[in-house]
Amino acid sequence: MNDSLKTLLIVAFLIVILWNLGAGLYYMLVDKGQTKRTVNALTRRIALSVALILIVILAIYMGWITPHGIGRAP
Repeated sequence: MNDSLKTLLIVAFLIVILWNLGAGLYYMLVDKGQTKRTVNALTRRIALSVALILIVILAIYMGWITPHGIGRAP
Protein backbone atom coordinates (compact mmCIF):
# COMPACT_ATOMS: atom_id res chain seq x y z
CA MET A 1 0.00 0.00 0.00
CA ASN A 2 1.56 3.31 -1.00
CA ASP A 3 1.84 6.32 1.30
CA SER A 4 -0.78 8.45 -0.42
CA LEU A 5 -3.40 5.70 -0.04
CA LYS A 6 -2.61 5.39 3.67
CA THR A 7 -2.93 9.13 4.11
CA LEU A 8 -6.17 9.17 2.15
CA LEU A 9 -7.62 6.40 4.34
CA ILE A 10 -6.79 8.25 7.56
CA VAL A 11 -8.10 11.57 6.23
CA ALA A 12 -11.31 9.86 5.06
CA PHE A 13 -11.81 8.43 8.55
CA LEU A 14 -11.29 11.88 10.08
CA ILE A 15 -13.78 13.47 7.67
CA VAL A 16 -16.43 10.86 8.50
CA ILE A 17 -15.77 11.37 12.21
CA LEU A 18 -16.22 15.13 11.84
CA TRP A 19 -19.35 14.56 9.73
CA ASN A 20 -20.90 12.47 12.51
CA LEU A 21 -19.94 15.08 15.09
CA GLY A 22 -21.65 17.77 13.01
CA ALA A 23 -24.68 15.52 12.48
CA GLY A 24 -24.93 15.05 16.24
CA LEU A 25 -24.90 18.81 16.76
CA TYR A 26 -27.49 19.33 14.04
CA TYR A 27 -29.80 16.65 15.41
CA MET A 28 -29.41 18.05 18.92
CA LEU A 29 -30.50 21.49 17.75
CA VAL A 30 -33.31 20.34 15.44
CA ASP A 31 -34.85 17.42 17.33
CA LYS A 32 -34.69 19.02 20.81
CA GLY A 33 -34.41 15.63 22.52
CA GLN A 34 -37.40 14.01 20.81
CA THR A 35 -35.44 11.33 18.91
CA LYS A 36 -32.29 9.27 19.41
CA ARG A 37 -30.57 10.56 16.27
CA THR A 38 -28.12 12.63 18.34
CA VAL A 39 -27.10 9.64 20.45
CA ASN A 40 -26.76 7.44 17.36
CA ALA A 41 -24.57 9.99 15.55
CA LEU A 42 -22.30 10.46 18.55
CA THR A 43 -22.10 6.69 19.13
CA ARG A 44 -20.99 6.22 15.52
CA ARG A 45 -18.39 8.96 16.03
CA ILE A 46 -16.96 7.22 19.08
CA ALA A 47 -16.92 3.85 17.29
CA LEU A 48 -15.15 5.36 14.28
CA SER A 49 -12.59 7.10 16.51
CA VAL A 50 -11.82 3.86 18.36
CA ALA A 51 -11.58 2.00 15.04
CA LEU A 52 -9.16 4.59 13.64
CA ILE A 53 -6.95 4.36 16.73
CA LEU A 54 -6.93 0.56 16.54
CA ILE A 55 -6.13 0.65 12.81
CA VAL A 56 -3.19 3.00 13.41
CA ILE A 57 -1.89 0.82 16.27
CA LEU A 58 -2.20 -2.30 14.08
CA ALA A 59 -0.47 -0.56 11.17
CA ILE A 60 2.43 0.49 13.40
CA TYR A 61 2.70 -3.01 14.86
CA MET A 62 2.66 -4.66 11.43
CA GLY A 63 5.20 -2.17 10.07
CA TRP A 64 2.88 -0.69 7.46
CA ILE A 65 3.47 2.79 8.88
CA THR A 66 6.27 4.11 11.05
CA PRO A 67 6.01 6.88 13.61
CA HIS A 68 8.22 9.81 12.68
CA GLY A 69 9.33 10.60 16.22
CA ILE A 70 8.28 14.17 16.91
CA GLY A 71 9.91 15.36 20.09
CA ARG A 72 12.66 12.73 20.17
CA ALA A 73 16.18 13.79 20.86
CA PRO A 74 18.45 13.39 17.82
